[in-house]
Formats: sequence, C-alpha cells, structure tokens
Amino acid sequence: MHGEWFELIQKTLMVSGFVLMLMIVIEYINVKTSGKWNQGLVKNNFFQLSSSIFLGLTPGCAGTFAVVSLYSHNIFGFFALLGATIATFGDEAFVIFSASPETAFKLTLWLSITAILLGLLFMVIKLKPTVNLEKHFETHDEDCCKHSEHTHVVDITHNFRKITIERAFLTAIIVLLTLNILFPEHADHAEHEHDLLSPESIVFFILSLVSLFIVMTVPEHFLKEHIWGHVLKKHFVRLFLWSFGTIFAIQILQLIYPIDHLVSNNLFLMLLLSIFIGILPISGPHLFFFTLFMQGLIPFSILFANSLVQEGHAGIPLLAEDKKAFVWIKFIKIIIAIGVGLIGIKIGF
Repeated sequence: MHGEWFELIQKTLMVSGFVLMLMIVIEYINVKTSGKWNQGLVKNNFFQLSSSIFLGLTPGCAGTFAVVSLYSHNIFGFFALLGATIATFGDEAFVIFSASPETAFKLTLWLSITAILLGLLFMVIKLKPTVNLEKHFETHDEDCCKHSEHTHVVDITHNFRKITIERAFLTAIIVLLTLNILFPEHADHAEHEHDLLSPESIVFFILSLVSLFIVMTVPEHFLKEHIWGHVLKKHFVRLFLWSFGTIFAIQILQLIYPIDHLVSNNLFLMLLLSIFIGILPISGPHLFFFTLFMQGLIPFSILFANSLVQEGHAGIPLLAEDKKAFVWIKFIKIIIAIGVGLIGIKIGF
C-alpha cells in the first residue's frame, strides 16, 4: 500500500513537471510572437478554418482565446470559432500529452476531423448568431516582455546577480523535477525504471533545458507576470491539484467499492455526466474521464464526447462577449457528442 501511494505521488510529480515546463515554453512562444501570429490569417474561409483549428489544437487555452478575440472583432466567422472550440481540449491537453501521447494524438485526430467536417458544414450554411459585435476585446501589450539588446549571456549574468525568489524557485523546481524523473531513487520495479536514452527521457531532458533557458534569460516582468503569475498560479497549481485529486479519489473509490462495476454498468449515465461536465467553461474536472479511460473503465467515445463539448477556459470570454454564440456552439457540440457517444457505447469504441 505504501508503495502504491508513493507511485501515485511520483506519477503526479512526473506529469506535473512535464506540464509545467511545457506551459513555460508555450507561454514564451505565445508572448514572443504576439502581434505577428495573426498577420495574414484572414485570407479566405478555408484559411480561417484551418488557422482556427490549428490554434484550437495548441495545448492550453491561449490559441482558443485568440480565436474568440478574432471572432469578437468580426475577423473570423462563426464556423471558424466552432472549429476551434471543437478541436481544443483546454489545459487538459498538457496532462494528456505528458501522460499518454498515444491517447492525446488519437483525440487530436478525431477532434480535428470533427472540427473540419462541422466547420465546412457551417461555412456553407453561413450561420452568424450575432451581427456587428463590439470591437472592444483588448490584446495585451507584450512589448515590455521583449528582450533588450543584450545577449542572452549578459541576460543570465544580470538575472542571477540579483536573483529574485521567483527565479530561484522556478530554477530549483525544474532541476529537481528533472533529476527526480531521470534518476528515480525508488525504481524498484522494471516497468517503472526509465532508461536515460529512452524517448521519454530524451524529450523530458530537452524540454527541461529549454524551460531552464527561458527562466534564466527572460526579463523580470515576463518571469513574474507570465510564468509566475499566469502559468504557475493560474494554471499549473490548479492542474496539479486536479490531477492528484482525481487519481486520489479513484484510488479511494476502488478501496470502498469496485469502480469498474459502477462505471461499466452505467455507461449511458457516464456519457451524460461527461457531456454535462463538458458544458462547464473550466479546466480540470475533465481529467476524471481521462483517468477512467486510461484505466480501461470507459470507452474512448465517452472521453471523446467530453473533450468535444468542452473548450476549457476559452468559454468564459466567449460567454462574456457573445452569449448567443456560446449557446449555439454548446448545442451543436452536445448533439454530436450524444450521437458519437451512443454509437461508441454500442460498438465498443
């Protein structure tokens, strides 16, 4: 029992460490390309749709936030907004890609196909729930986050001469997590040992080097406002707690009552629950269905239905900007999710 709980903590730390570093890299790229990524996006409807789906597939909510912003500016059409909200599975993408790349790519493939088909359909229909949206969705000025003309070597020297608590903490966390994953002290079982030359270890090591470079070189504003204030406080802590809480809750349920019997005998109710949770414009609870799928307790179709209906935190600004579009998008996705879910349960997909 002690070993099982240790493995639970070890697994949560491994996934969370990967998520933290991936979030830092995504945030860095997002800020460094601010004001440039959307130049020339709107050339034609097909380019709109493909661009919005690509942004939706970007791990996290930043890409879908961008599509919502473009839609609220009357730059992207409703079909592009629909495509992005179908393709995305929010902050959960970070966890799923780190814990099970195969599942993540499978979700990405099916969500992309669905987004393309529905996007093309509504491109032809030309549905536009709201006309003349107010153009007041502000974009954050990231000029203060750019590097100065100093070289990166000078940046590192300057940053560490008067190192702040935030920079020291993040550096230490990345180093410790990397050492913990690459050189686990309690790899008692062969299946839990990590070969230093395995693809997972190599990817983790490269990602840790990139994230360390970012933490060491970025200006203080970027570090405190974006990495510390946004990535760590707003996203990482919540995802860590939801990941640990979900695995912990399922472990407790297994001790009290075999959850496999509970779930397998109520797949239709699980489908409805997955859709209901997907309606909520938040990230975190959806990891429950990912965990159940990874344990073989629910079919892929239920995980897909949940991922299809949800769009993470991107639903919040959309709800604020255009409630009618929010309702339309949820209605369309719920209908598709119910159909796919029922078929999937019937055929065991």
